[in-house]
Amino acid sequence: MSGNRVSLHIPGMAHGAPIPMASKIGNIMYSSGVSGYDCAADKMPESAEEQAANMFKNIRTLMSEAGGSPDDIIRMTVLAADRSNMGAINAEWLKMFPDEHSRPARHALEVPVRAGGALFQVEIIAVLS
Repeated sequence: MSGNRVSLHIPGMAHGAPIPMASKIGNIMYSSGVSGYDCAADKMPESAEEQAANMFKNIRTLMSEAGGSPDDIIRMTVLAADRSNMGAINAEWLKMFPDEHSRPARHALEVPVRAGGALFQVEIIAVLS
């Protein structure tokens, strides 16, 4: 380990490049792109609903690996291949953040299709408690 920075990973999910899933210094964490990859099945699901459910499961896993929880997320940026699939994201968003008075900021961008068939990716900024 170099300095105060710690690299974080989601078990069963890896980039093709030498990039961690997230990095934290102290109580601040920034993620790389977290997708809806199904780590247990070792594949990317085809449907937007399955990918969204897995993406939020992967978010929970990453936050646990960081020593926190989804309650520590302050901002999420959603990268979507097609904004018409945002309903699947919103359904999982409401499950993770049911309290309308305690949700992270969020921004969604439409981008070209992601590698591996991913319909979405999310980037997270968290302040760990």
